Amino acid sequence: MTALSVYNEAGDASGKPLTNFNEIKNVLTEHGVLFEQWEASSPLSDSAEQEDVLAAYEGAIEKLKKQYNIQSTDVIALRPDNPNKSDFRQKFLSEHVHKDFEIRFFVDGSGLFYLHIGEKVFLLLCEKGDLISVPANVTHWFDMGENPNFKCIRLFTTEDGWLADFTGSDIATRLPSMDTYVASIT
Repeated sequence: MTALSVYNEAGDASGKPLTNFNEIKNVLTEHGVLFEQWEASSPLSDSAEQEDVLAAYEGAIEKLKKQYNIQSTDVIALRPDNPNKSDFRQKFLSEHVHKDFEIRFFVDGSGLFYLHIGEKVFLLLCEKGDLISVPANVTHWFDMGENPNFKCIRLFTTEDGWLADFTGSDIATRLPSMDTYVASIT
């Protein structure tokens, strides 16, 4: 279930999570965050490789390439049996910012984005079919949970891929982890 919750910087939630796509999209749009849902043009197996995944979403990807001058795309997957899952998770758990926008599309599985905008933190649980574009210079972080299970298309405006500037803030420690958040809304 896709969900959006708003927290203050101390880690206190304000109101119930939103689960309606249009309501979530409206809130995120107010803050310059692109949020869409895509469907594959053909069925994909769980073991689909990068070429097949990109082909299944080719039309939507081409639209974004033109709109945002996308220079490269790839597919990343992480499963619970990956021996390096803890290291991968740690890489994204600290608040950071990018000089350009960050686009992720969830082909499968789920992950939790934290968008620190003003004095609020928006927790967006993305699942299969969800696309998010975090605007340039918006502080954020990402939690894939203790047992990550996702496959994402990543779109970049540079050939260099994912480049982040970490803020050094400890705000991520004051908010619920993905596993805690998911347990609280289900």
